Amino acid sequence: MRSSSSTLQALAVIETASIARGFVVADAVIKKAPIVVKTARAVSPGKFLLIFGGDIEATLESIETGRSVAGSDIIDELFLPGAHLALLPAIDRAIVAEAGEAIAIVETGTVAAAILAADAALKAVDVSVLKMRLALGVGGKGWFTLAGDLAAIEAAVDAVRASVRADRLVAVEIIPRPHAELRGFLS
Repeated sequence: MRSSSSTLQALAVIETASIARGFVVADAVIKKAPIVVKTARAVSPGKFLLIFGGDIEATLESIETGRSVAGSDIIDELFLPGAHLALLPAIDRAIVAEAGEAIAIVETGTVAAAILAADAALKAVDVSVLKMRLALGVGGKGWFTLAGDLAAIEAAVDAVRASVRADRLVAVEIIPRPHAELRGFLS
């Protein structure tokens, strides 16, 4: 029986350069252990994105199988035990920034890097992930917005920079007091 996403103890991401190989990887991962698949889809520019999770052991077994099956087609991957509880809802939906909150926009070269960065920010300080865009419509990149008081946003950005490889971090910007009209576009 598959566990619900609210009880995931670990989260995993596999990005492959081949869509066809990605589907083979997804099949192998699902067959390996009882995990929950959050996303299994082709994304631009011609990549495949697989996000899944479950208990730590099942997720680890599945990602190891996925790595093996993906072989040289793997672009990036992530195994994240103990993912922050606010991470999965952020992947699935967006929330609106409150007036007066500072905003950070984090852009990464891969989805795995975006998820890792968001998790690090959430664990470092009291901030919210407003929106995450993972691969679709952004050329396979990942980006998300954070909201909180300015000091917390600055600390969250420090945590992001410390957690993500420099070659995976495309850009990080902070807007201390976004205009009310812009807030709706950031979430």
